[in-house]
Amino acid sequence: MLDDLSRQEYDRILCLGDHAQGGPQPRECLELLRDLGCPAVYGNSDHFLLTLDFGHEEVTEAQIANAKWAQSRLSDALLEFHRSFPPTVELDLGEGKTLLAFHATPRSREEIIEPGTKEEAFRAPFAGLGAAVFAGGHTHQQWARRCGETYYLNPGSVGLAYDHFQDEESFRADPFAEYAILTTGESVGVEFRRVPFDRERVLQAIKSSGMPHPEPAARLWR
Repeated sequence: MLDDLSRQEYDRILCLGDHAQGGPQPRECLELLRDLGCPAVYGNSDHFLLTLDFGHEEVTEAQIANAKWAQSRLSDALLEFHRSFPPTVELDLGEGKTLLAFHATPRSREEIIEPGTKEEAFRAPFAGLGAAVFAGGHTHQQWARRCGETYYLNPGSVGLAYDHFQDEESFRADPFAEYAILTTGESVGVEFRRVPFDRERVLQAIKSSGMPHPEPAARLWR
């Protein structure tokens, strides 16, 4: 994704949460994010890594063990960096416009809104908030939608993109890093991008990571 981004014109990078939990390289991911020096928001998986509390979602013993392993891979400085992410970030877009970023919705790191969410339920989390653009993640879906006078977008997932219409037994992740480029000025637009990567390198990283339960992670990429 970063290689692809380096060939585009852009001013700033913004990350929308869930940065290090569940994969084979939590330390490397957070070091890279720290080196980028970009704003980042606090997601539900970030909370799980730090607290072992996944909110309303059920968790397995393997997920808890892998989260504890991820904690052990992080230095005190990286743990403190991870704790520093705010729930929302507001960016000045110029010309009196702002972008409000969050993980799921402005009021929750777990609330789900999707392309098929009914209009009243979709607009409810944004009631009373003023911004030219709302940007959220959480559901690993690339989509955009009007929200009154505001533009909502979800850039998808860099590390875990997948087709939402799969049964549980055959569920697999896509070997694509998803992100979006937002353009603002007199008009607002978004370009969704999907960058292919080598799934075998992911499998090798999982195999060599030392994760206590590598099989569930590896199964996603086979």
